[in-house]
Amino acid sequence: MKKILLLLCVMTQCYWLHAQQEIQVQDAAKHVGDSVKICTKIYGGVYLERSKGTPTLLNAGGAFPNAPLTLVIWPATRATYKTPPEELYKDKEVCITGRIILYKDKPEIIISDEKQLTFKD
Repeated sequence: MKKILLLLCVMTQCYWLHAQQEIQVQDAAKHVGDSVKICTKIYGGVYLERSKGTPTLLNAGGAFPNAPLTLVIWPATRATYKTPPEELYKDKEVCITGRIILYKDKPEIIISDEKQLTFKD
């Protein structure tokens, strides 16, 4: 039983370290599938209220269409914000945590909790 507990602790610590991997925003495409932390500037965003699913898209690390990373905020998460995310984060330095996925060959992170986006000190 002690061996199993030790193995679980080791596996959890390794996962935690992997999840805390900090990368540069321009390297996002090299880390698809990884859980990462990225600190960068939000160059702007848009609330697509007429698009399917009504997402909010934030451009991280560069202006649209050349942003190396897009942050996607779906309506349920958007509703938790007092200030619209595209206004709150515009031109701000932030740190983002989450798993990088590809959408139409572009890296993105889905923000499902406000805690994934914090203002950089």
